[in-house]
Amino acid sequence: MRVISGNFKGKKILEPNDIKTRPLKDLTKESIFNILKHSKKFSIKLENSEILDLFSGTGSFGIECLSRGAKFVTFVENYKGILPTLKKNLTNLKTVKNYSIIEQNILTDFNFKNLKKGFDIIFLDPPYKETKLEKLVGELKFKKILKHTGILIIHRHKKQNDIFFKSLKILEEKKYGISKIFFCVYY
Repeated sequence: MRVISGNFKGKKILEPNDIKTRPLKDLTKESIFNILKHSKKFSIKLENSEILDLFSGTGSFGIECLSRGAKFVTFVENYKGILPTLKKNLTNLKTVKNYSIIEQNILTDFNFKNLKKGFDIIFLDPPYKETKLEKLVGELKFKKILKHTGILIIHRHKKQNDIFFKSLKILEEKKYGISKIFFCVYY
């Protein structure tokens, strides 16, 4: 894995040491950023954006955002098996300080008061087996964590049929291998 573009282009991103973490593939990540830049269905400027990276894993998505000029990235991850890798990947950026890591389970014991309101992009990349996302998607809407002009990007298994999509308007959907990516806004 590597950083695809921006200030850290080509920088290696450390991968997980176990099989419980499914890193975002470079091809999928590159496609997400191409859609963010070129889609006519929504207008998001990555530069100077506030990003919320949920289920951050190795930090690949958020690090790519930092490399491309994001104002600030908040990483949320609680899995002890990947947190050292996430921290090491961020430390390896050396001069970058415009991020924070919240080490809590976003699904169970998370206090949404820990989050500022008004993110431009929320990236939601839960484990494929995770099916209890409806409450989380609802909380993000209710607490107004996403700006009304913001976008929610969701990474799921292509065979997964999630019920939480009924509260979202899907602007674009793409499939890559076993993955599908949704670009959504709230109704």
